[in-house]
Amino acid sequence: MDIDERIRRRQRWTGESRLIQDYDALSPVGHIDEPSDRGPVFEQLLDHLDPVFDGDLPGNAYVHGPSGAGKTAVVTALFAHLEPLSSGTQSVIHTSTRAATTGVPGVVYLDTRTTTSTFALYHGVLDGLVEESVPKHGISTEELRSRLHDALDGARAGAVVAVDHVGEPGSADTDDLVDVFAGLPSNVSWLAVGRDPPAQTELAAYTATTVAVRHYRQQTLTDVLMTRASSGLAHRALDHEQARRIAAWADGNAHDALAALFVAAVRADDRDRTRIAETDVDDALAELPQPSVSLGRVLALPENRQAVLRALVDLDETDRASVTATTEAVAAAPGVTLSPGTIKRYLYELAEIGVVERVQSELDNDQGRPPSRVELRFPPTAFRRLYDLQQ
Repeated sequence: MDIDERIRRRQRWTGESRLIQDYDALSPVGHIDEPSDRGPVFEQLLDHLDPVFDGDLPGNAYVHGPSGAGKTAVVTALFAHLEPLSSGTQSVIHTSTRAATTGVPGVVYLDTRTTTSTFALYHGVLDGLVEESVPKHGISTEELRSRLHDALDGARAGAVVAVDHVGEPGSADTDDLVDVFAGLPSNVSWLAVGRDPPAQTELAAYTATTVAVRHYRQQTLTDVLMTRASSGLAHRALDHEQARRIAAWADGNAHDALAALFVAAVRADDRDRTRIAETDVDDALAELPQPSVSLGRVLALPENRQAVLRALVDLDETDRASVTATTEAVAAAPGVTLSPGTIKRYLYELAEIGVVERVQSELDNDQGRPPSRVELRFPPTAFRRLYDLQQ
């Protein structure tokens, strides 16, 4: 945040009870333009992408690291800065030894959480490279692939495609991605981003470069929390000791740390506080399941699945004592128009991809195996507020 913005925030603050000033700045699914402490990763990626600045195409690459290490933040920030260079609206960066080049490869960012099929992947690449609108209906996958080849035919520079969140449950299958990449024009290279080490993914066999992203250091994560709090909360709403406590608990996972801060802020706001209290932090840390599913994954689900989860987070433990009880309670929730059969199918699908968990109930069942209660694998307070804000 620049100094002018800091001054404007002070001018807006009147001393009245308004703890949360900016949800976007506070959101655990939001990313800042320049992620903290990721300079070496940026340099490694820029080293790999260096041919782009001469109008050439780099090889394939694989970026890997644990959940919450900032992989998406780094890649999205880098591609956002590279996109104007390839769009024709700006020339390539000038240096003392390198002249501007006009034939710069295009850059496209795709998220396999929402781009799961071959059709969607081809559509995403083509839509990111051409100015005209690309139809989503009335066109076959093969026609899309043909148009993509036509768009890049004879273009020496080609394109670099970042494909994020590969290998996650519910996203595009890694084996299928190999076939999809093989169907791209020869002047397209890709940069895959995932959690699995190179030895555990087939994609690494097709890469020229691998880049490892490590967990955040505790002090850096503390600074990240204080920066987000300064941007999104009222003045001095979070003290440094609270930020250190959350950072230590998160053990280097930025997503979990930011989710905990978000939950603590929402709980404090609901209690009409002007500052986050220790009890708010206590409740937030207790609410986050370990391990926790990324809220980005949850909010990337189709709208009908999210609607089921929105009803689910308001249920008490009794309503979630079994899949059948959960189904009936969700079906009866205000605004839910799905049939019980569809809701039950969604619950099983969500359990398969780890968004919810079926845990054997302790209830007695004379008819056989005890029923399975439904447990959330994400913080309900954060999902509830983020979901409601986007409606």
